[in-house]
Amino acid sequence: MTTLSTHDTKRGEDVRARITVIAEIPAEWEATLDTLRTNVPLGDGPLENLLWQAVVGSWPASRERLGAYALKAARESGTSTTWNAPDAVFEAKLDHLIDAAFDDPAVTAALTDFVERVRKAGWSNSLSAKLVQLTMPGAPDVYQGSELWETSLVDPDNRRPVDYAVRRGILARIDDGWLPPVDESGAAKLLVTSRALRQRRDAPERFFRHAPVPAFGAAAEHLLAFDRGDAVTVATRLPLGLAAAGGWRDTTIVLAAIPVTDVLTGQRFSGGTLLVSDLLRRYPVALLVPDQGQGIESPIVTGPIVTGKADR
Repeated sequence: MTTLSTHDTKRGEDVRARITVIAEIPAEWEATLDTLRTNVPLGDGPLENLLWQAVVGSWPASRERLGAYALKAARESGTSTTWNAPDAVFEAKLDHLIDAAFDDPAVTAALTDFVERVRKAGWSNSLSAKLVQLTMPGAPDVYQGSELWETSLVDPDNRRPVDYAVRRGILARIDDGWLPPVDESGAAKLLVTSRALRQRRDAPERFFRHAPVPAFGAAAEHLLAFDRGDAVTVATRLPLGLAAAGGWRDTTIVLAAIPVTDVLTGQRFSGGTLLVSDLLRRYPVALLVPDQGQGIESPIVTGPIVTGKADR
């Protein structure tokens, strides 16, 4: 079974996807963290880094949710307070830190500015991770509610009731042909989730091997692609660096010279050498399958081919 979130995940999959963007801009995070620590000193550097990352990753989140996460994380870290011997003075500082995110203009500004910097790249990371998880070898599992953005924190926050009516409504629009934007609603994630899972259910014969599909060109290092036999997953990595370098430019992948369709958008391509900028014009991911039952036998697959029921 493959999954990105469970009942015991400490930070939801889309919280982590946004936090991952920090790895692309460490100097900017260091400057932001310095501002936050200067305005709200806690006296526990590692915990401060952990807490502010969680706030950034889940923002906007309620004061109550963040406060509960901060207290549990601090006590379980055991460095400045513990479950068995709570430090009331330190825990009051924790409360002040969370309050400052909402009440201190300097703190709120530093926090929201950084969130805006990483928000769209975090969505890109989320969609890429989800499509990879759903189409890679193994049996894909989707934790309750994570069909949309999963921004929960440690339990019991990740066990809140799921609004399935909202999800049914969005899914109905998608099934009617709506291609949602990548935005706060998370509808684009439900598009990816539903269409990838239906491929696994309705056409399991497409997923019989696992081999890399190399990219070529200026931004090749920003593409992750693999061949499952009659389905090719294409996903973006390091999106901030990609944008800073000028986008996909001449980057390509090479498939057999047969028509293929992106399951996510319905867009058709001729096959052969494909510009990634065309494939990923609307979304940072694509799931390509052959038209009219033809197989994608990529001549550039160089990795080992793995077969068997486990791959399905």
